[in-house]
Amino acid sequence: MSTPTTPVSLDRFLTPAHRALWKAADDFAAEEIQPRVERMERAPHRVDRKIARLLAARRWFGVTVPEAFGGMNAGHVAKTILIHRLARISGAAAAILQASLIPVAALVHYGTKDQHHTLLPAVADASVLMSIAVTEPDQGGHIGGMTTAADWNGRAWVLTGVKTHVGNSHLADTHVVIARTAPTTTRTSKALTAFLVKSGQRGVTLAPHTRKLGLRGFSFGQITFDRVRVSSNDVLGEIGQGFDVAQFSSILYGRPNLAALSLGLHETAVSLTAQYVSKRPRYKGKLADLSVIRDRLGEMSARLLMAKILAYHAVDMLDRGLSCDDELIAAKTLGHELAAQTGNDAMHLHAANGLDENHPIQRI
Repeated sequence: MSTPTTPVSLDRFLTPAHRALWKAADDFAAEEIQPRVERMERAPHRVDRKIARLLAARRWFGVTVPEAFGGMNAGHVAKTILIHRLARISGAAAAILQASLIPVAALVHYGTKDQHHTLLPAVADASVLMSIAVTEPDQGGHIGGMTTAADWNGRAWVLTGVKTHVGNSHLADTHVVIARTAPTTTRTSKALTAFLVKSGQRGVTLAPHTRKLGLRGFSFGQITFDRVRVSSNDVLGEIGQGFDVAQFSSILYGRPNLAALSLGLHETAVSLTAQYVSKRPRYKGKLADLSVIRDRLGEMSARLLMAKILAYHAVDMLDRGLSCDDELIAAKTLGHELAAQTGNDAMHLHAANGLDENHPIQRI
């Protein structure tokens, strides 16, 4: 039976433990994140480190870490719940969580026993936060065009290059860096390797945090690696397996994570718009009394329901070990498209007020 906080439409995907986590995430977001949102919005040049500490106290960075290493081992539905419910209140807070979970996936699935014993307990208690650095300034998402390279000098790997749009760049203690370890003539699937690089290592330079459009408080910046020495013990996976590490993390974690983040924003766009038109005077009643407005709200709500079912259906399949590439792609792609359509409708219904920073719809 559903609790008041969990929609009936998701009953088949949620266990009692999931429902308890849903409520805990809602309570946490309302009590701890909501009071910080305005401050984050009005300080666009700052990274909100406090939110990371608050999430760490809940041990949610370890939601997918095995219990043997102090994690929750709660699965993909649980991870989706946390990101989704945080994103309703703050896209930036949800982004801080989801961006660390992608490299954690790489560590869990490709790490050695020593790397697991060293890093996973620290990830679970959030004494170590991680990022994954794949994208480059000139190449974007074109992994095959990657120019960041690592050369073996007989004693260590020497890593040089620039990565950009690195999620949690200013918070991470350890970066999973994908670099070229074979000539450009080598097939991309065999030419790249993943490395574990500490943020404080010599030659690692973090560019200052700059103001971005949206997600204020979250850092996704640029990191330069200038002849950074990396030992063979800090190779993640096998030499030449970096493409697999990047793709695996992106597909099994990145897709559902981003679907969950947009789902939370989508839900808030519907909620804020319904509240706005219910209070906005028009003729002898309210804007919401007009049938054309009710129809528009109905379309927005229908899109949200579709996005929600797509997202939770995909991660439920993932948790059950079923093949679900198509479902993950649909959840992310259609989820984003449906949310964007709803966001557009929300701005239309707010009219000029939608451009006013005093109305939160503009940040959604």
